[in-house]
Amino acid sequence: MSLRIVSLLPSATEIVCALGLRDALVGVSHECDFPGDVVGLPILTAPKLDPSGGSRAIDDDIRALVAAGLGVYTIDADLLEELRPDLVVTQDQCDVCAVSYADVTAAVRTLAQRSTQIVSLRPSRLDDVWRDIETVAEAAGIAPRGRSVADGLRARIAELAARTAPLERPRLACLEWFDPLMAAGNWVPDLATVAGGACDLVAPGTHSAWLEWAALAADRPDVLCAMPCGFTLTRTAAELARLLDEPRWQTLPAVRTGRVFAVDGSSYFNRPGPRLVESAEILAAILHPAELSELAPRGAVLPVAAAVSATASV
Repeated sequence: MSLRIVSLLPSATEIVCALGLRDALVGVSHECDFPGDVVGLPILTAPKLDPSGGSRAIDDDIRALVAAGLGVYTIDADLLEELRPDLVVTQDQCDVCAVSYADVTAAVRTLAQRSTQIVSLRPSRLDDVWRDIETVAEAAGIAPRGRSVADGLRARIAELAARTAPLERPRLACLEWFDPLMAAGNWVPDLATVAGGACDLVAPGTHSAWLEWAALAADRPDVLCAMPCGFTLTRTAAELARLLDEPRWQTLPAVRTGRVFAVDGSSYFNRPGPRLVESAEILAAILHPAELSELAPRGAVLPVAAAVSATASV
């Protein structure tokens, strides 16, 4: 019997596919969209809130759900039963990012096929992500392939770090949310270091943290990169324009020198999977355009400083 895998978060789907197990995937989450051929697979999760709202509206909805003791997402237990997975890949790092681990385990306990294995990922640092790839591979019975894939990604990161090591290190602020402000944590500070930046609003490996405007202003970032969780590039740019109402925005060195950028956080920085290598390369291209501009994938970065300045002058 061939292996049947359900992935309940986008990064896990990317890991499964990077391991060459696309044909084993029988179900995914509502956010899984890469690689493109996973679109159309049965979807097992759904949000309990309207994800099309603005930053403040989404934050308010999440806080209300959490205060009521409710999860942010639902899981279709009936469909899970129908798909008969041998392996379910999920996470227990953040209940806001994907269906909760408790809900996943509760759904799996109801399955008639009691042998279903759950692999729950909990990456905090960049190295944890590469180990997660090995963990999924081991659970799928292809441990050597997992080591090979992870080692290839480690090598690419090491190569980039060697290229940026002799370069200056601009101060970099990475924003994961706008209203209220949140500084990106977990693996993002590691990415910034590899990319040749100084990013210390959040310690590496710690959760993303709420950020006061005074703290952002005191950090005096040379470069500001907006990567709100779950937002596309164009949506990020639109949300970022709303910060014009904050008087301290124009005091930031990054704004004054036109070094503010929107990136596709949903595809890259928010997903602890293989494309974190590309995420590091995007940051390197932003921080060191004279030396490394060719590293950013087409359509992954949008300079927004010019648009912000134009809007401010109207």
